[in-house]
Parts: sequence; C-alpha cells; structure tokens
Amino acid sequence: MAHCIALTKGRELDCSRISGGVRYLYFGVYDDFTTPIETAGIIQASGTVTTIAMTSPSVLYRYAMPLGASSVSETITGSTENGTIFYTPTVNVMLNKLTAADQNEIKLLGQTKVVIFAQLNEIIDSTDHNTIIALGVTNGLSLNAGSMDTGASFGDRNGYTLTFDGLEPSPFPFLADYTDEPLDNTLFTGFTVDIA
Repeated sequence: MAHCIALTKGRELDCSRISGGVRYLYFGVYDDFTTPIETAGIIQASGTVTTIAMTSPSVLYRYAMPLGASSVSETITGSTENGTIFYTPTVNVMLNKLTAADQNEIKLLGQTKVVIFAQLNEIIDSTDHNTIIALGVTNGLSLNAGSMDTGASFGDRNGYTLTFDGLEPSPFPFLADYTDEPLDNTLFTGFTVDIA
C-alpha cells in the first residue's frame, strides 16, 4: 500500500495584521501567453510565478477596483471516492457607473478567455509591496455571470457586477515580488500595462 507523505512544515499563528480586498485587476488574453502556457507562458516554482512570457506586443489591462467592493476566492473540491481534487477560482468585480465604453469592453470580456492578476491590498512584510496572485494560469477564466444595475434611489449604485470563474488543477500561485512597480520583474516580458 502506498503512503502519501508530502507535508513539509507546520504553521505558527501569524501575529501581523493585513488588509483584505483587491486594489487592481490586470486582465491578459489567455491566447497571448506563450504556449504551452504551463511551461513557457507562466512558469512557476514552489507556488510562485517566476516568469511571464507573452507574444509581443501584448497588453495587460489594469482595472482599478472601488474600495471594499471586489474580491477573489478559490473553492477546493475533492473526492475521496474518485481520488480527485480541483480548484475553482472566482473573481468578483464591481464597477461603478454605466457607460457605453464599459458596455463594449464587457461584451469583449464575455467573448474572451483571460488570465487575471489580482493586486491585493495585503502587503508583503519584507518589502511593503502589494501581494499579487495569478488566476486561470492553466485553463483561463471566463465571464460567466454578471449584471448591469441602475438601483432605485438617488443613493443607489449604478454599475456592473461581473463574475469570472474557471477550473484549475492547482491552487492559484503568487507572483514573485516586483522591484518598483507591479509586474516590472525582469522575467515578465512581451507586454505593456494599459492603465486607462
């Protein structure tokens, strides 16, 4: 009988304080990453993305998130009977205000498989930089739910609620820490970042 022994360490209670939520989302077209994506487009080592290679010239589109409105989660689904486990990343996006330009972009997002890099409000202790995670690095994410709402009262929100999700064989990885600006790592190549 085989013994599955793969644990490597314990974990103490972390006494530092963090902030939740998402600061920015960076959308990349899945097909713009060098293929095969797992061994050339987004290379990982021990749960950390060390290399990103996109077909130049590609673009990562940065979306600023309203404070306290957007989130990322990942559901773990395992089956003891079948001996399987998989991960379902979900990105919930809230955008304020309804515009024709946003309508057009949301339509394009709905037609495109994407990889999303989420810059969290959480800070890396050693550098005071934001933590960035990658979602959809193997199979991509799709826009599978959402709404466009006007609200009813003057104080209600007009805007979009979008949900991207996917199916992945592994949990989301963290990006290697950046130098000065997010995604400025020397091994992250082939793209520019569009911030507006």
